[in-house]
Amino acid sequence: MSEFTNHKEKRIARIVKLFKLVIGQKLTPESVKEYQQEIEQAGPADVIAVVDQLVQLQIPMPELKKGINKSLNLVHKSLKEFPYSYPEFNSFFYWMIRNNDEIDLRLKAIRIQLKLINQEPGNQAVRNILRDKFIDLSRIDIHYQIKENILFPLIEMHLPDYRCLQVMWSFHDDIRQNIKEIIKMLESDRFELKGFNRLAGDLFFNIYAIKFREEHILFPVVSDIIPGGELNALIDESLEIGFAFIQPEAFVQEKVLPRPEPSGEIDLKTGTLSAEQIRLIFNHLPVEITYVDENNKVKYFSTPKKRIFRRTNSIIGREVKNCHPHESVHVVEQIIEAFRKGEKDKTSFWIRMKGEYILIQYFAVHDEQGNYKGVIEVSQEISEIQNIQGENRLLDWTN
Repeated sequence: MSEFTNHKEKRIARIVKLFKLVIGQKLTPESVKEYQQEIEQAGPADVIAVVDQLVQLQIPMPELKKGINKSLNLVHKSLKEFPYSYPEFNSFFYWMIRNNDEIDLRLKAIRIQLKLINQEPGNQAVRNILRDKFIDLSRIDIHYQIKENILFPLIEMHLPDYRCLQVMWSFHDDIRQNIKEIIKMLESDRFELKGFNRLAGDLFFNIYAIKFREEHILFPVVSDIIPGGELNALIDESLEIGFAFIQPEAFVQEKVLPRPEPSGEIDLKTGTLSAEQIRLIFNHLPVEITYVDENNKVKYFSTPKKRIFRRTNSIIGREVKNCHPHESVHVVEQIIEAFRKGEKDKTSFWIRMKGEYILIQYFAVHDEQGNYKGVIEVSQEISEIQNIQGENRLLDWTN
């Protein structure tokens, strides 16, 4: 066994060197020949281990992604030929792949319209059809949210080499942004064909690359290390969001009976409440609340009637740095570090999203002795608040 392990470690170390040559733009035909054996033998688990090591080298993400795209081209054939049984019917990965098939159908339909728009760039009818098809394709965001918020946390619990997920998440964000920009271009009065084709080309490449990496790298490895029961339990959580394009048929998951509420009430010093009352209070506030403890673990999130950001129970116990895209996680880490050191105790951001104005605030939490106990994130839609004028001292049920 140790001999097998040493052989694998040596192979991974050599593949890391090969990928670093690609990233550093130092690959030569001679290098390809030198590493031919590793190229031909590379399997899904090797790639995940290699990318994990590359992420830990802190290579800038744009440079890393570009290098990984080129590197995976070298091992594309061996990955494609790697033996992998198609997931069983009604399993979690079965439905993920079925949604990938739906994505493929939509891309093929878009490709037809792309030919037409290049023949007649001024044809408004074709542009309108393309816009609607890209709007429909934008539901791919849900497919990626299921991965980021439900699948990735489970992988992090089982796979030490989980950092490759940061790279995949970053590609998700590129795809999301490209779709938004393409829709904006198609709706613009000044349509620029060259820029549109460039964005569409990048989009097609990234979507198909992610699809291949899911089905030939990520899913095979995860299927080997995580029991099928745990994976299939993710279907229920995914149904809370809803799959992107096609839903599981008559899926029935064995339900876990809810744990009984504790009979005693909790002393809050300014009153005593039951666990149910505390839950109801938090969920009826017109804000979303997430609490991260002093160990940077997500411990709680509220579920108000109006949700701003999607969250599922899979994030509970997850490292907060793994709950954000790679490009923005450094901001979260800076906030937490400043709170931990006592340099700051609150900060705020505000963004426009889907026609709403969102205020996002972070508050440091300390106990009575001043010890750092974590951070609370509070998000709220504030458009209505911004429009308040004058005073309203009397009850008016119309407001």
